[in-house]
Amino acid sequence: MWNRAADKIVIFSAGFFLDLIFGDPYWMPHPVRLMGRVINGTERVLRGGGEGKGRGDGGQIRLGAALVVIVLGTVAATAWVVLRAAYSIHRFAGMGVEILLTYQIFAAKCLRVESMKVYDCLKAGDLAGAKAAVSMIVGRDTDSLDEEGVAKAAIETVAENTSDGVIAPMVYTALGGPVLGLLYKAVNTMDSMVGYKNERYLYFGRAAAKLDDLVNYIPARFSAWLMIGGAFLLGGEYSGRGALRIYRRDRRKHASPNSAHTESVCAGALGVRLAGDGRYFGKLVKKPFIGDALREVECEDIRRANRLMAAAGWICWGICMGVILVRGGGILCC
Repeated sequence: MWNRAADKIVIFSAGFFLDLIFGDPYWMPHPVRLMGRVINGTERVLRGGGEGKGRGDGGQIRLGAALVVIVLGTVAATAWVVLRAAYSIHRFAGMGVEILLTYQIFAAKCLRVESMKVYDCLKAGDLAGAKAAVSMIVGRDTDSLDEEGVAKAAIETVAENTSDGVIAPMVYTALGGPVLGLLYKAVNTMDSMVGYKNERYLYFGRAAAKLDDLVNYIPARFSAWLMIGGAFLLGGEYSGRGALRIYRRDRRKHASPNSAHTESVCAGALGVRLAGDGRYFGKLVKKPFIGDALREVECEDIRRANRLMAAAGWICWGICMGVILVRGGGILCC
């Protein structure tokens, strides 16, 4: 008998496959871009159009906390109203809107496409183009990077975003439908916009950064184990044993409580050394290395990192199907 769980499996799977096929076309309006506008607008209002100087550190922290509450409340209310309105028209209208939102929550193809632009430039010997391409997906300064540094930056981004951009959105959407999935994306977007440890955002962005650490705590570790499983399944160019060994040894070698989990798996699976010192906003930031340099990093490792990300995503999709079946398709919004 066709039931609610079956609807949710169709919705989740349709969103998953639409993302794999189409990614995020530039012409299509996207919730994350709308979130970015809400975040920018709310920040301007809260800080009086400037940086809010003169309020003190505590005042900046409270303003940042207000930003988090306002943005999350706006996202949750908007998603809930849109879905309720669609389902009030017809079941299929509601499912259609839910599929569209689910599709836009996932970002596997976008991550692959943007990182492979770096790969294509490196393969063509276009270091300047590779630097420009990688600067679009990393937060570090890229001007002084050589070919290996550019490749490493792209690999690390794929590894870290296997959790942030692929696995975590899938998990939250499977657990709570598009409303929870969009709330996760809002937290992630706020962290990427205001979660910097610079003069402007050190205190104002603290609430967003801490919340991002919290909501990614379990997904980062879950993603690491999915990637380890993916390394064993892929075999050949990938070492499952190496992924497990480096994960156990290096998973805490990062200022973030979450980032090194997936980076260490990727480094171990590929047999390369990642991370190390980097420049951010013109300042040198000292960071430990992750992994062992069993060989030199090469541009082909960008492609390999994407295959590992895809393997973890497929495993996660299967697990999410089971979660939806067990939960009977219940979601937060409808």
